[in-house]
This record gives sequence, structure tokens and C-alpha cells, in this order.
Amino acid sequence: MSRISEKWMSSRVGREVQVVRWGEVGTPVVFFPTAAGDAEECERFLLVDALSPLMEEGLIKLYSVDSVPGMVWLKEDNTVPAASRAQAGFDAFVEHELVPMISKDCGGAAPEDLNIVATGASIGAYNALAAICRHPELFSRAICMSGTYELSKFIDGDMDEAWYFASPLHFVPNLKEGHPGLELLRKRHITISHGTGRWEDPKESWAVAKVLGAKGIPNQVDEWGDEWDHDWPTWRRMLPQYLRDQLQAPVE
Repeated sequence: MSRISEKWMSSRVGREVQVVRWGEVGTPVVFFPTAAGDAEECERFLLVDALSPLMEEGLIKLYSVDSVPGMVWLKEDNTVPAASRAQAGFDAFVEHELVPMISKDCGGAAPEDLNIVATGASIGAYNALAAICRHPELFSRAICMSGTYELSKFIDGDMDEAWYFASPLHFVPNLKEGHPGLELLRKRHITISHGTGRWEDPKESWAVAKVLGAKGIPNQVDEWGDEWDHDWPTWRRMLPQYLRDQLQAPVE
């Protein structure tokens, strides 16, 4: 299984960003790290090992990217202007830099032909949800594990416009009938999973499901038992199972 790491300076986020790719062929899967995690976090916590059978079978190629906004609002400046600006810049980075890099790495195929999967855990689940809700033309599905979706617990100040458009809990309910993004989202699928063990907050998942369901966006909440904590052993078990189950069938 190959491993390639790239770093480049991004003007959109104002810093150098690392992207790591594991595997050679298969459906591209973008993993967004937890909190302020870096692109190699999923490797250190053995998620790459857990996914290696899928990569060896050629089912997936795994990409991970630094959690730039989390680095800003958890380590540097959590006031609304700085935090929401970082989140908006990261969204632009995903759209204009990360996805084109993946397309190039996959032989120049158009994103809509790649069926890119967005996934992540904790804050990473929020970033996966935001990616597909803001860019359903770029992502085919999302797998959101043990998500934290309401950012007001981390960001200091009242919501501004940039934060509003970064938060699916806030902007999705206001998507109007006929909006092209809403029409595309209704052709996507979002898995929202959590355990019921330590540090988990199932209410976060159900709040997202309520918003998506009200707009007719296909989603499924999958609740695991009390033995599954908000921790890496849970996500190492969840993600390989979801990817194998979902990618063996065509995206609807």
C-alpha cells in the first residue's frame, strides 16, 4: 500500500497545509481529522491500518488533510471573525485545492465521476457534513461519526454571515425549493452514526437528521451501544464497515 504526502502554501487559509494519501486505486475517501488534528492523525491512531484491507482490495483510496479551522479556533483565536474566516477559507481550500488535487491524483477524472466520500469523526464529522452540504456536486456521500455539529460551544461571539454559511444546521433549513444545491443533496446520502458510551452526545446526531429529513435529504442515524465511546476504537470499527457496505452498491 503506497503512501504519498504533499504540502503546499495555501493563500485561502494563510498557511501551509498537508495532505496525505494512502492506496492506489478505488473510490476516493476524504477523512477530516478530529478537533485540531493534522493529516497524519488517522495514521497515528491506527485508522489507516483498519482500512488497509479495503485499500489492498482496491475498493478505496484514502486522503486526509490538516484540520486547519480547528487549529485556528481551538489553539489560536476562537473569536467569531477569526474562527468563521478560517472555516470559510478551509471550505474554499477543499473546493479549489483539495478536490482538484484528488482529481489529478485519480488521472484527471472529473469530481462528479469520482464519487468522492467525505468522512470524519467528532469535529471531522462536522467538516464532512459541511463539505457535502456546501458542495454536493463534489461529494457523493458522507459518513459522519460521533459528530459535533453545533460550533457555538467552541466559537466566542454571535454568529456572522461566514459562520452561518459554514454551518449546515443553520443554512440547510433555509434552502429553497428549486435551489440546485438542494436538488443535488436529495441525490446524495449521509450516514450519521454515534455510540452511546462515554463522551458521546447522540442529540447532536438527531439534530442533524431532523434538519436533513425536513428537506428530503437522504440520511440514516445509526446508533451503536454503550460499549462504543467517543474514541478511536469506535471509529476504527465503524468506518471500514460503512465503506464496505456502501461502496459495494452503486450510489443512487
